[in-house]
Amino acid sequence: MTQKFDVVVIGAGPGGYVAAIKAAQLGLKTACIEKYQDKQGKIALGGTCLNVGCIPSKALLDSSWKYHEAQEGFAVHGIEAKGVTIDVPAMIGRKANIVKNLTGGVSTLFKANGVTLLEGHGKLLAGKQVEVTALDGSTQIVEAANVILASGSKPVDIPPAPVDQDVIVDSTGALEFQSVPKKLGVIGAGVIGLELGSVWSRLGAEVTVIEALDKFLPAADEQIAKEAMKTLTKQGLKIRLGARVTGSEVKKKQVTVTFTDADGEQQMTFDKLIVAVGRRPVTTDLLASDSGVDLDERGFIYVDDQCATSVPGVYAIGDVVRGAMLAHKASEEGVMVAERIAGHKAQMNYDLIPSVIYTHPEIAWVGKTEQQLKGEGVEVNVGTFPFAASGRAMAANDTGGLVKVIADAKTDRVLGVHVIGPSAAELVQQGAIGMEFGTSAEDLGMMVFSHPTLSEALHEAALAVNGGAIHIANRKKR
Repeated sequence: MTQKFDVVVIGAGPGGYVAAIKAAQLGLKTACIEKYQDKQGKIALGGTCLNVGCIPSKALLDSSWKYHEAQEGFAVHGIEAKGVTIDVPAMIGRKANIVKNLTGGVSTLFKANGVTLLEGHGKLLAGKQVEVTALDGSTQIVEAANVILASGSKPVDIPPAPVDQDVIVDSTGALEFQSVPKKLGVIGAGVIGLELGSVWSRLGAEVTVIEALDKFLPAADEQIAKEAMKTLTKQGLKIRLGARVTGSEVKKKQVTVTFTDADGEQQMTFDKLIVAVGRRPVTTDLLASDSGVDLDERGFIYVDDQCATSVPGVYAIGDVVRGAMLAHKASEEGVMVAERIAGHKAQMNYDLIPSVIYTHPEIAWVGKTEQQLKGEGVEVNVGTFPFAASGRAMAANDTGGLVKVIADAKTDRVLGVHVIGPSAAELVQQGAIGMEFGTSAEDLGMMVFSHPTLSEALHEAALAVNGGAIHIANRKKR
């Protein structure tokens, strides 16, 4: 007998599992299909983010920063630490335990909320029927009043550097190194490349990042990107911009990479090479030819502003649709879709999705950049405040970077908050909360911020927008 559900979700990543839990909480009979297996051959929930993305990379970033601090940052505090070493397998093991706890946590949440887990590969057929192919090859058909496609994304392959997960690895392989490579190459100076490059650089690898674009972090505000380039270079990352990889050759556990830049053809040899040139949507065998769901020219599922596809009752969310490939964007789309299926008029504000790069210092932003606003002809006032003038940052010996607040010159409404520095992601989130409520720079400046905190840097930057900063000299109005 065919199982029937109000909602069937294909994919249990941060979009899919959140959508399934929310739908169940709203009283809908819900199933979620997942095929990803861990190393023990068991189904692991949480998608790329929990298993081989956001969470494990943050675990390694934190471990490697602590090691770096112990080696180079303790003396200033009067702490003597001699002969500090890193046990890489133990660090990787800790990361694996965190992943295991969190993926197991999603299973517990499914049980607590009454979500039915169907193990296997999900494929949308015509008429909102879903075929589930189990790991043993057996199939069953389930019927759904509504289907949510949340199949996620995977790393992009490039022909000049084919991944073998030994010498040439993708982001997944870079989380599994059992020793520190002497020389590490990274193709791609995006979020993933910079984070993974930072991890292994802190542990002692000589890291070169090869980026095809001439501009560093083009999505970030130019002032912040410039500061990031300066800081990361000072930390030891060699970043080669305008460098296009044309080939690679693996010999004796090393890889020689050929690339062209302004100086012509170059070659560099590495012990390991990480390919981090972006991600692409996973739609392989997801849709039957008569499912009715349309893909765009780049392979993403076509959806409207509420994530509805071309088929009534079928939705798609997360990395498989347009917009930023971010876990928090996927999760909020999952909540919105579940709410809409339940009859609520939920919307999502795509203008205020924060972006974060978890290097040290962190780089984060929300809203628009100064360049975007100038390009749109919007007159703006800008306030900045350096962490070098923050008492709390000085106390923590973490004074690099700045906070930047951009406001409309006519209305004073805050249009962008951009931070490079300690706890940048948390400070940007404070900005996002204010912006969601239509805050002006004056509003932020009139609020009481506790002292001494890093948050005061946001307060001072907001005051600086209108020339009222207290703890730095204000720019004279022309």
